[in-house]
Amino acid sequence: MSIKKAAAAALAAAIGVTGLAACGTDDVREAAGKTDRPVPKTVTLVSHDSFNASKEVLAAFTAQTGFTVKVLKSGDAGEAVNKEILTKGSPQGDVFFGVDNTLLSRALDNGIFVPYEAKGVDRVPAAYRLDKENRVTPIDSGDICVNYDKKYFADRKLAPPVTFDDLAKPAYKDLLVVENPERSSPGLGFLLGTAAQYGDDGWQDYWKKLRANGVKTVDSWELAYNQEFSGSAGGKQAKGDRPLVVSYASSPPVEVLYGEPQPKVAPTGVSTGTCFRQTEFAGLLNGAKNPEGGKALIDFLISRTFQEDMPLQMFVNPVAKDAALPELFTKHGVVVDKPQTMAPEKIAEKRDAWIQQWSSLVLK
Repeated sequence: MSIKKAAAAALAAAIGVTGLAACGTDDVREAAGKTDRPVPKTVTLVSHDSFNASKEVLAAFTAQTGFTVKVLKSGDAGEAVNKEILTKGSPQGDVFFGVDNTLLSRALDNGIFVPYEAKGVDRVPAAYRLDKENRVTPIDSGDICVNYDKKYFADRKLAPPVTFDDLAKPAYKDLLVVENPERSSPGLGFLLGTAAQYGDDGWQDYWKKLRANGVKTVDSWELAYNQEFSGSAGGKQAKGDRPLVVSYASSPPVEVLYGEPQPKVAPTGVSTGTCFRQTEFAGLLNGAKNPEGGKALIDFLISRTFQEDMPLQMFVNPVAKDAALPELFTKHGVVVDKPQTMAPEKIAEKRDAWIQQWSSLVLK
């Protein structure tokens, strides 16, 4: 999304609201750790539009806790976070899922979450646990990377780009489409990846080179991937003419899963030297009406049951060490060994200024 993610929003069915049967009132009270007052039977999960989970897995949560899950989708990740900031203290739900490391500082600085150390969080590597106060819990990770149309490059006997440097070479002129980082999570991740690669003083010169090399910018992942990119199923139908696009390392398995007929080999590849690691978090909302149900839901989100459901629902990687990837990912996905990363504190300090500078460089 969000591995997010945008790919899941466009290519997987939306879960909507699950009307699952709850257990009796006594069971609900026991599950919530309270016996002196009734507890709401519904826990509301606020998320970006890319959230998805199988009905069977959410039914398992209901069977374990007595709570049903109501999913409230609230736009893309940035829009969803902003809505929660505007309603701080009187949130739309109990748990928010989908704030990533590019937006984490904005959410934390605005106090939309309250601390909660999830049960089982010790199964998540420390590298993902970016908030020492446990206001958020890591749920999934993914890599924002340039994807390429294999057929385009094979037909022309041209090697696809591998690194950021490659994208600025004359051989790839007028081939790349990216998303506006002010409006798009993948676009922001790619911008941060270039800043991590070239440093505070070098990323602007790099974007000048990309602009001179004919980079195209659109507002959203949906437009870039499903309209402009020649390698996706949607892009083929739309007659997209850009064989390079900023998307996710998990996009090739998606193309296999939803291909008609399903291909034996993914039609798209990943330029593994252009990646930025994205981690998504969930947190208990400040002012939640059902905090006990919210805590139970966060525990469940890092359970092996939910973690192993995620890859084929949202096309992201689990963060729990004991969760296995499905064959679709191991066969058609790629492992990004050295993605670019950046501390949330630096993102907080630089993000808005960098976006402004990027706009002046690329959109003027």
